[in-house]
Amino acid sequence: MSQGPRSGLAAVSAALLAMSRHLEVRDVLKTIVASARELLDAQYAALGVPDDHGGFAQFVVDGVSDEEWKAIGPLPRQHGILAAMLEGAKRERLADVREDPRFEGWPEAHPEMSDFLGLPIHNGDDVVGILFLANKNCPRTRGECGFTDEDMDLLEILAQHAAIALTNARLYERSRELTIAEERSRLAHELHDAVSQKLFSLRLTAQAATALVDRDPARAKGELHQVAALAAEAADELRAAVVELRPAALDEDGLVATLRTQIQVLDRAHSARVTLTARGVRALPAAQEEALLRVAQEALHNALRHSGAASVAVTLDKHERHGGVVLRVTDDGLGFDPAIVRRAGRHLGLVSMRDRAGGVGGRLTVTSEPGQGTVIEMEVPGG
Repeated sequence: MSQGPRSGLAAVSAALLAMSRHLEVRDVLKTIVASARELLDAQYAALGVPDDHGGFAQFVVDGVSDEEWKAIGPLPRQHGILAAMLEGAKRERLADVREDPRFEGWPEAHPEMSDFLGLPIHNGDDVVGILFLANKNCPRTRGECGFTDEDMDLLEILAQHAAIALTNARLYERSRELTIAEERSRLAHELHDAVSQKLFSLRLTAQAATALVDRDPARAKGELHQVAALAAEAADELRAAVVELRPAALDEDGLVATLRTQIQVLDRAHSARVTLTARGVRALPAAQEEALLRVAQEALHNALRHSGAASVAVTLDKHERHGGVVLRVTDDGLGFDPAIVRRAGRHLGLVSMRDRAGGVGGRLTVTSEPGQGTVIEMEVPGG
């Protein structure tokens, strides 16, 4: 992402403008890291977002290829200089990080690093992130290369604005979540009112018909016709509510495009790599597409929130035999023991996913093993 060093106010201005252009948290994190690396002309840069357990909830890097990042392995946790910064939240400038007594636990595939700069990003008293830079791009023949006090001052300026940009992005995402929650609440309220009124009328009319069956069969017959009409109206109300609750993008764009858009957002919002591959999938009945989407969403939520996965792969394939669709959500996370059905079912929503699959004539299978990741597979028949 970096395209060479800049200097002075122009470099700082460019970095701050870049951060202000994004509203998604993942985009802001990537921009902060790329801006820091370019501003200080470093070979490597990273930004860790602390979690509540002494590690990192997210860890974004710049200057490391996808192949190198994959070889490095899981996110850094509670060891070494990174752990020391998590605990102390103090700035660090080291001539050679490898000679620091806290240097330990670095994966074998990690790029070689020497001079090191670390700086917490503060929002008030809270640490919302920690910036790490390594290997200043400068001649090393005389042994004078490394980060300077001026570099630290520039990074301090960047960190102050990074805190604002990151806080704004989180507020934006939170406001969007609240808007969605408010809309769902509104729909639930309208659904409750409309259907409750119909069902109340239905019950009264049925009671009246029951009372009239013996002494006035003709009137009872009329009341029963009214019962049928009210039941039809209640069904229409429910159908309309279901249509409104169904994701609009699914109707407009179809399953593959809707899922691709959501996965792109998840890939930006989480440290795990989230991908989608779709092969030969054609349009399906609305109920099947919605069930596939909901199961994919639930499986992705589990993988990203609970499994500790570094990568999650979603595939949609045409079934070779019956022409239906096979959905697979595969993660390289912690996994679990499927034999513990009751506990896993509650925790991972497996009962709900199986119900959704069965409701459209499909089948759900779960393959997992502690330490070996998880595969959620759903098959739905073709038309």
